[in-house]
Amino acid sequence: MRLTRKVMALAMASTMAVSLTACGGGKAAETTAAPAAAETTAAATEAAKEAETTAAAAEESVAAGGNIGVCIYKFDDAFMTTYRNALQEILEGKGYTVTFMDGKNDQAEQNNQINNFIAQGVDALIINPVMTSAADQIIATVKDADIPTVLINREPTAEQMSAYEKLVYVGCDARQSGTMQGELILETETKGDINGDGKISYIMIQGDPENVDAQYRTEFSVKALTDAGMEVEQLDLQRGDWDRNKGQEIAQNDLAKFGDEIEVVFCNNDDMAIGALQAIQAAGRTVNKDIYLVGVDALDAALNEVAAGNMTGTVLNDANGQAEGAVEAMEALLGGKTYASGEQSIYVDYVKVTPENVADFQ
Repeated sequence: MRLTRKVMALAMASTMAVSLTACGGGKAAETTAAPAAAETTAAATEAAKEAETTAAAAEESVAAGGNIGVCIYKFDDAFMTTYRNALQEILEGKGYTVTFMDGKNDQAEQNNQINNFIAQGVDALIINPVMTSAADQIIATVKDADIPTVLINREPTAEQMSAYEKLVYVGCDARQSGTMQGELILETETKGDINGDGKISYIMIQGDPENVDAQYRTEFSVKALTDAGMEVEQLDLQRGDWDRNKGQEIAQNDLAKFGDEIEVVFCNNDDMAIGALQAIQAAGRTVNKDIYLVGVDALDAALNEVAAGNMTGTVLNDANGQAEGAVEAMEALLGGKTYASGEQSIYVDYVKVTPENVADFQ
């Protein structure tokens, strides 16, 4: 597009020059031929310079921004709201025109939004898939349209991503967050075994079990305990869909059913952990005294609870760092970079948040 604009501008300048040269005739023309030719040449040169300047300005304008489509799996997810706000600030600060779409946790809805963005001719897409299982379809769609695309927050497999060289994933390695949750429990005074019976009895409030983040956080939080030589007992595992109200309901039911047997409540994210905290407090239990509670994301509300001693800890899921990485990767793709198979995932580290360091994140 940039080259076409420049060529058109130069063509207009050449046409102007030809038109000026063709003007005139007869005797009067003969007597003024030299001055007219000089004036014509000067005019054509000036027009060409102006055309060059206009084309350069147009190229600079395109390079400084562009139209970016962003698809978020649902707007009312607390973490993705933080992420979305960070993306908007960075993209608009760089001069991009950005449009955000709410997938409303409906993959069919998001598929339509992706197709609409492509029809509108966006320069790049940033997509937070509703369903990880839809990765093949999403990747095939953006590949057919030859649209540089960054996937965020929900990671496809390396094999799926290898189908398109203008595709990159930016996020965190969920295995790390799960491991850190387990470490937070191991770092407590009782190492999670509050009643001293030689095993850690826990409930797990999971996000969306189809989501790889939920899978890895569930697996690796417990693996950290067993790798440290601890015996564990899973009392319950329930799907909470990242939702605070569901977290509260699951914890309430489990506390009523298992009572003091529950020593640890693992939650795949902070929103569910805050819901679980409400149930814990309603049941007359005290976090860090007779029960432990951990989450992931380091939402402001969770940081406040950690500082107040109402959560054992959380794990920072760096929304700002991931947003910066996503935009950086998008700009690399727009600049012509392609990614080889096996090199298409860019990770941002998680960080453990405890009462001792929580002030650093507030």
